[in-house]
Amino acid sequence: MATWVEIHEQTPRDPDASEWVLCLQWCTYHYDDAESEDGYRFIWRRPETGHLQPARGQARLPSLKLVEKRIAEAREEGWGDNHG
Repeated sequence: MATWVEIHEQTPRDPDASEWVLCLQWCTYHYDDAESEDGYRFIWRRPETGHLQPARGQARLPSLKLVEKRIAEAREEGWGDNHG
């Protein structure tokens, strides 16, 4: 399990703070054994506080249309085709 996650990129960049927002992030996962891996994750941001809502490796994806939108945004921003 990752000890901590370093976020390098995120879409949307400026999420609406008044509602739950599904974010796509390009991250580095840092592990207890000093190893690390890069990869993508979907994660929710809470309304009002804007804090991340981790869910033990799971994020409810309400539609593939929203997932495809986030992936398209990441590609438009130049980081959507990174490899971990």
